Amino acid sequence: MDTPQTIDVTDYIDKRNFNAFNFQLVVLSFFVIMVDGYDITVAAFAVPPLIKAWGVANPGAFGPVLGASLFGMLFGAPLLGHVGDRYGRKTAILICYVVFGVFTLAAAWSSSLFQLGVLRFLAGIGIGGLLPNIVALNAEFAPRRLQATAVIISFAGITLGGSLPGPIAAYLMPEYGWPILFYFGGLVPLLLAGLIWASLPESIRFLALRDRQADVRAMLRRMDPGTTPPPESARFVVQVGQRPPFTDLFKGKLAVMTPLLWVLFVVNLMAYFFLVSWMPTLLASTTMPTQAAFATMILQVGGFLGALAIALPLDRYGMLPVVALFVLAVPVVGTIGYVAHQSAFELMAVVALAGFCTLGTQFGINAISALLYPTALRSTGSGAAFGVGRVGAILGPVIGGRLIDMKLPVQDLYMIATIPFVIGAIAAFILMPMFSERMRTIGPGR
Repeated sequence: MDTPQTIDVTDYIDKRNFNAFNFQLVVLSFFVIMVDGYDITVAAFAVPPLIKAWGVANPGAFGPVLGASLFGMLFGAPLLGHVGDRYGRKTAILICYVVFGVFTLAAAWSSSLFQLGVLRFLAGIGIGGLLPNIVALNAEFAPRRLQATAVIISFAGITLGGSLPGPIAAYLMPEYGWPILFYFGGLVPLLLAGLIWASLPESIRFLALRDRQADVRAMLRRMDPGTTPPPESARFVVQVGQRPPFTDLFKGKLAVMTPLLWVLFVVNLMAYFFLVSWMPTLLASTTMPTQAAFATMILQVGGFLGALAIALPLDRYGMLPVVALFVLAVPVVGTIGYVAHQSAFELMAVVALAGFCTLGTQFGINAISALLYPTALRSTGSGAAFGVGRVGAILGPVIGGRLIDMKLPVQDLYMIATIPFVIGAIAAFILMPMFSERMRTIGPGR
C-alpha cells in the first residue's frame, strides 16, 4: 500500500510565484489597516475643540488620554495575536474591527477625560490586535523571498490612514463638531466587517496546522486557479520547530545588539507619537486650526513616502540610511516650531520631511529587527522589539503633556522633541558596523 504524499505548506508557498491572489491580499490588507491607522490618530485631532468644549485649563491633561489607546495596544497585540493563533487570522481581524469600531464610536458620546481615556484604552486593544494578525496573514501567504515586501506594502496603509482625520477635522468638524471624527472612526470598521469576512482569506498555514485538509485544498484552488492541484491523497502539514528561549536574544554579540535595537524602537516611537499626538494642538496655537489639521495629515503622508523609500537603500547600504534619517530628523523636527508662523508652504514642507524621517526610520528598524536574528529566533526578537518600543509610544504623548503644562514656547517643545533622535543617531551609529558584519558573515535572518 502506497504511503500518502506529505506536502509542507511552507515549502509549497515558497516555490510559488507572487501572483494575482497575493497582490489582491496585499491591496485588501492595505485598506484594512488604513482604517486602523485612522483610529490610532483620531483622538489627537479632537483635542483642540475638546479643550474648549470641556473647559480644560491645562491641555497637557489630555496626555494620558492620547496615551491610553497606545497602552491598550500593548495588551491587544499579544491577546488578539493569540486569538489569531488559536482561532484563525481572519477571525481575529474581524474581532479587532468590531472591538475598536464599537469603542471608537462610543467615544463620540464621552463627556469627560476619564470616559474618553477608558474608551480609547478599550479601542486600543482592538487596534493593537489587528497589526500582528495582518502581518502574519501576509507573511504566511507570500513566498519567503517576498515576505518582507508584502508585509511592508500592506503595513504602509497605516500611515495613510493616520492622515485621514485631517481633512475631516478641517472640513467637517467646524460644522458637525468633534464627535464627527469618532463617528467615522467607529462606523466605517463596523460597516466593513462583513466585507472583510467575505473577502479576506484564512491563513493556509493555520488551516494546515488545524488539519482542515478540505479547506486547505479549497484555498489552493483559490490561490492558483487553473493549475493542477496535488493529488487527492496528499496530506498538507506545517513543520513547526522548537522555539528558542527568550534568553537567546542576549547570547554572543546579540547581548549588545538587542539592547541597541530596543533603544532605537523606544526613542523613535516616543518622538513620533509626541509629534502626531500633539501637533494639532500645538500648531493650532500658532496658526489657523485648518492648517494645523492639514499639517498633521501631511506628517503621515511624508511618512508613507519615507516607508516606501527606505526599502531599497536598506538592502544596498545596510543601516546607513537609518543613521542618516535619525541625523536629518534633528534639524528638521527642531525647525517645526520656528516655521509655524511662516507661510503654509514652508510649514507643510518641513512637516512632510519630519514624517519622512520618523516613519522612514521606523520601517527601516522594523526590517532590521527581522534581518538581525536567525530564523528560529526572528519572531521572538522582532516581537520583543515591538513590545519594548510600545513603551516609548505610550510615553511620548504623556511626557509631551507634562511639557505643555510647563507653558514652554512651541519652539522649545519641538527642540526638546529632537533629543530622542540624537540618542537614536548615536545608538544606530554604534549598531551599524555590528549589523554589517552580521549580514556579511552570516547572511540576513539565517
